[in-house]
Amino acid sequence: MKTNTYNPDVLNCLANLSNDEVFTPPSLANQVLDLLPKEVFTSPETTFLDPVSKSGVFLREIVKRLDRGLEPLMPNRRERIEHILKKQVFGIAITELTSHLSRRSVYCSKDASSEYSVTRFATESGNILYSPLHHTWQNGKCRYCGASQEVYDRGDQAEQYAYQFIHTDNPHTLFNKMKFDVIIGNPPYQLNDGGGTGSSAIPLYHKFIQQAMKLAPRYLSMIIPARWFSGGKGLDEFRESMLSDERISHLVDFFDSTECFPGIDLSGGVCYFLWEREYSGECLVTSIRKNVSSTLKRPLLEKGNKSFVRFNDSISIIRKIQKNSFVSLEDKISARKPFGDITDFRYDKSEGFTHVFAYPKNGYIERRRVLQNSQWIDKYKVLIAKAYGERGDFPYLVLGKPFVAGKNSCCTETYLVLNSFDSEQHAQNMVSYVRTKFFRFLVLQKKNTQNAAKGVYSFVPLQDFSHPWTDAMLYKKYGLSDEEIAFIESMIRPME
Repeated sequence: MKTNTYNPDVLNCLANLSNDEVFTPPSLANQVLDLLPKEVFTSPETTFLDPVSKSGVFLREIVKRLDRGLEPLMPNRRERIEHILKKQVFGIAITELTSHLSRRSVYCSKDASSEYSVTRFATESGNILYSPLHHTWQNGKCRYCGASQEVYDRGDQAEQYAYQFIHTDNPHTLFNKMKFDVIIGNPPYQLNDGGGTGSSAIPLYHKFIQQAMKLAPRYLSMIIPARWFSGGKGLDEFRESMLSDERISHLVDFFDSTECFPGIDLSGGVCYFLWEREYSGECLVTSIRKNVSSTLKRPLLEKGNKSFVRFNDSISIIRKIQKNSFVSLEDKISARKPFGDITDFRYDKSEGFTHVFAYPKNGYIERRRVLQNSQWIDKYKVLIAKAYGERGDFPYLVLGKPFVAGKNSCCTETYLVLNSFDSEQHAQNMVSYVRTKFFRFLVLQKKNTQNAAKGVYSFVPLQDFSHPWTDAMLYKKYGLSDEEIAFIESMIRPME
């Protein structure tokens, strides 16, 4: 009688906690572990820490590798496993639930002191810790993670999300000042901070990286959202530190997060990296989009730039554009509120009122109430939506459609002013430029979320708008090769 012997890995079957706390598939965990040198898995002295354990997948896969790697030195498997679990592999769970999951994955029992544990410990937790903590409030915020007291000060009846690893000034004390050779994991990404009229969140993942660096491991690797490349609330210092750190030897970037985490749509994509304490040099960058990957050894920060260029094939294009007398369009673009606070406007036209471009409906406002950039009111302005979102649409459109706002007009913060002109024809010529694939391709290099504030235009060169522009003219002007043109054409779809 034929039987079905298929035995699925239960860690492939777990539903994610949320888009902020994502379980790592075993296959992805192994791709990250593959970045580590093989010798770390053949030494009985190497110590590993996952400070953000959810399913225990990293720890489990590390145990498997150590079991194979140490066999020549420690042929007795029972003694080998005992040594690995008690002396080499450590974790900190993010919740009580994940502490049980992690211990079950690594020890085969949620109670490491029970008779069912592969190796019996003196305590229930074994080497996978979990302690329920409360936030430390200062002026309405947690001093460690920035959580809102209004949102998270809710007693012991609900999860606090006060993650143990980052809620201490001295992480060395968590394991009695033990030194770790490898710190690896997939941290929580963000916390709702209760701001705004809807969902608002503060990033958390960078705090786990900064805390891990305090422990000075030989190797550090984490899976994090890729928004930090050029954006993210409160991430400027972190971004500058990471992009200038020559100890990052590998970076793997997924432009579409679903290629990394099936079914999980994280705006801006996902990346993982390897930081090596003893390394100094350029980074081996692997860019992955639509299952097509390219690898190039290069600096994380291109000369003269402040953000990371995601696509390896873009590097030569950007270098050509910035080679001679480059002037960025960014300097011409308005801030977030081009005309200040334009609110409480009316929808019927009256004498002396100024036309307001707004969403979802245009209106009119008394001219005297426009207190910022009033000099633009009587010019022709090129407007574009400040936010434009795409979900898996490839090739990409990148931006909403630009349009010319005539004289005696302004706009709400729904739009940015890309430039202003005395001549309507000059404004229309700029619209032709914005609609090119060339223009939108350069915006794509920095636009990691739906937000398209002025900073995403920093790679775009300013042009002479005395005539209209086409892609063919721009490709010729900057001397792009057939291969570079083909790459732009493959990435960006026409703006109809």
